[in-house]
Amino acid sequence: MRPSHLTALLQRNTTFAAVAVALLAGCAQVPSSAPVVPAVSQTELDTARFAQIDSAINAAIAEHKLPGAVFHLERNGAVYEQGYGTLSYEPGAASVTTDTVFDAASLTKVIATAPSVMLLAEQGKIDLDARLVQYFPECANGGKQEITIRHLLTHTSGLPSGIPATPAWHGSAAGHALACSLPVTNKPGTFFRYSDVNYVLLGQLVEKLSGMPLNEFAQQHIYTPLGMRDTGYLPLKRVAKEKIAPTHKSPLDPAQRELHGDVAGGQLLQGVVHDPTARRMDGVAGSAGLFSTARDLARYARMLLNGGELDGVRVLSKASVRLMTTAQSPAGIEALRGMGMDINSPYAVRPRGTVFPVGSFGHTGFTGCIVWIDPNSRTFYVFLSNRVYPDDKSNVLPLYTQLGTLAAQSARGFDYASVKPLAVAAAR
Repeated sequence: MRPSHLTALLQRNTTFAAVAVALLAGCAQVPSSAPVVPAVSQTELDTARFAQIDSAINAAIAEHKLPGAVFHLERNGAVYEQGYGTLSYEPGAASVTTDTVFDAASLTKVIATAPSVMLLAEQGKIDLDARLVQYFPECANGGKQEITIRHLLTHTSGLPSGIPATPAWHGSAAGHALACSLPVTNKPGTFFRYSDVNYVLLGQLVEKLSGMPLNEFAQQHIYTPLGMRDTGYLPLKRVAKEKIAPTHKSPLDPAQRELHGDVAGGQLLQGVVHDPTARRMDGVAGSAGLFSTARDLARYARMLLNGGELDGVRVLSKASVRLMTTAQSPAGIEALRGMGMDINSPYAVRPRGTVFPVGSFGHTGFTGCIVWIDPNSRTFYVFLSNRVYPDDKSNVLPLYTQLGTLAAQSARGFDYASVKPLAVAAAR
């Protein structure tokens, strides 16, 4: 049987995957748009779950919850990866493939900003428990004097959730001035509120202490060493526009243009960051702006599971990985966060699903993106979509729960009941 015939078989009915993998092992490489199912998956992954994953995503596409997506599931080298749907709802739109580049939205916080801060901490340039005003004295107002870097990383600074859109502003310096002008609404270290402001400031801290913009620092110290070839800010500088999934399509009325940053002028956003704050900052912010592929994000997840190293290249120390992925929230905070990763905040419930235990970790992005990792079963999944196309109104949270649950159930033979809940809290 020719490889192309086997590929078509896998695409039509993923339940045949377990039969076909042994034959595929000796054939030519499967095209990127087809499922990737190594033979080892017969022992590591329950292939019967693959059809359920496909069905859940395809049903959401049929309901116009999202035009397209990529899903990547992995455990101990066994991989299931597939592209679904099309780039948009327009007639003749190109199919999504596993090479499609997506706006990763808030995954930026844990794929770019948090690891960059950790690297600078490893170099002795950042003290994670130092106060923000030690680095930015201009922020010493409005109750921010007690904010530490740890507070920013764990979203316990007391700062509001975002930088106001009005009056109109543009540029990193203007964003910094606004962030520094915002008063806290809660005493730092006493309250959890997910906040883009925290990570805007952290991204600017990376620039100040490294001497290079966040996008360049992350590219040089994270993506290039890890071989994440399609990951970075400002994708149109290196990726063909046709490979990037579009996000927002209007036209927007004047009030909406003000709300969305006006940079896009109401046009289709394709290769231009969806997040309005990051757009006002010319596409590079600590809170959003990163674009990536599922395969690249899988490499990053693999690195974290390997304690900061991948393919013989060390990117982060084991200590940095522990701080990013175990509970580091101040005592008394119920929402458990690492210095970056979500562990058990209200935002973790959907992507974790109903089976992965507390102690698994990950993050989501507003555009319809997930990375979720369980160190106990060594299983992780990546889901990238453009659910915000064309108008930001689609809700895919039920799909998140389905995917998180199915990903966990795919770990063949693992007893999740044996994992001690909340054991991760001992790391604080």
